[in-house]
Amino acid sequence: MTFSAVVRPARPSDVPAVVSMVHELADFERAADQCHLTEEQLRAALYANHPALHALVAVDPDDEPIGFALWFRNFSTWEGTHGIHLEDLYVRPHARGTGAGRALLAQLAAIAVERGYQRVEWVMLDWNPAADFYAAIGASVTEDWVPYRLSGPALHRLAQRSAPASPVGG
Repeated sequence: MTFSAVVRPARPSDVPAVVSMVHELADFERAADQCHLTEEQLRAALYANHPALHALVAVDPDDEPIGFALWFRNFSTWEGTHGIHLEDLYVRPHARGTGAGRALLAQLAAIAVERGYQRVEWVMLDWNPAADFYAAIGASVTEDWVPYRLSGPALHRLAQRSAPASPVGG
């Protein structure tokens, strides 16, 4: 397959394809049983009045999504400015090598620069062969910083230990 992928913001009509690709990504990451995203959930997250999640899609010449990037803003207290956290980047196997992944990341970089953000960050599994691709575009591993996650029963146990929140402004 030879063409230049076009990257654009995701449209509501792209939601089924993006959800399908999220599930493909989960399967690739050997965690299909942990992926529960539905079209309704993604549509609500992307198209709320003030969405916290954003999506780009890479499309083929027929405007069919072949890849996506889901991202949200984060904030660096050290930099004193926002950045982009890339939650997921995926290109369908038949479209790899078309430049779609590079085009998605280039568009995210352009958004960051245009908005004055200082960085784009993401995490990936240590066995993912995309490490060479990321290194080739100049991305580096964040040394000494280990990602942690609080979820499931542990999240609920800790939440139960919290004192009731005081009303805002009170």
